[in-house]
Amino acid sequence: MSDPTVRAEARVATANACKYMQQLCKHFQHKLPAEFDEAVGSISFPAGEVRLTANAETLAITLEAKSDQELDRLEDVVARHLARFAFREELDVQWRGA
Repeated sequence: MSDPTVRAEARVATANACKYMQQLCKHFQHKLPAEFDEAVGSISFPAGEVRLTANAETLAITLEAKSDQELDRLEDVVARHLARFAFREELDVQWRGA
């Protein structure tokens, strides 16, 4: 039996989805396991997993953690880093339970 998990998702409208996904993965790759190509990425945090999918119009983000507290932490870290990388545009990151 697997551990129970909580999930959240966000779909962020941006023409720079691939760029931001790669920046996120490269940034965290220095300290955490991360993989990516031009369309899909993943980052393994101690608090949980982040999966990213990018296309020409949208960056889709799925977070998975073992507790609500860890999920909140992941939401905050991912949203803050995205905002920093996308300083030229205002991204709307709205997390929804999954």
